[in-house]
Amino acid sequence: MTLYIDPPIWPGHGRMWSHLVSDVSFEELHGFASGIGIPPKAFERDHYDLPRERYDDAVRAGAVEVGSKELLRRLTAAGLRRPKHRPPDVWPVTGAVTWPAIGPSLPGDPGA
Repeated sequence: MTLYIDPPIWPGHGRMWSHLVSDVSFEELHGFASGIGIPPKAFERDHYDLPRERYDDAVRAGAVEVGSKELLRRLTAAGLRRPKHRPPDVWPVTGAVTWPAIGPSLPGDPGA
């Protein structure tokens, strides 16, 4: 199990924030976050936002400190990146992309 956290350099709501990600699965990420008391509402698309005050908690629990570019590289390489410009129904759940149905299948279509 490897979780990654970038430095708390992201400003928002009067605080500085870090991002916590997994390069294995969202299940791993949610389990880790829950284990250190991070609320589900802190999850955003593909990462948890952690305030500076919780950074050390995540590192003590085993999150590996990396730079922001490395964190994004690992998240993308794992197939877990969920960019803002893609609607939620095409986000991968465990790294595999699923596409929404766009209408009834036609005779002769695979799976029809």
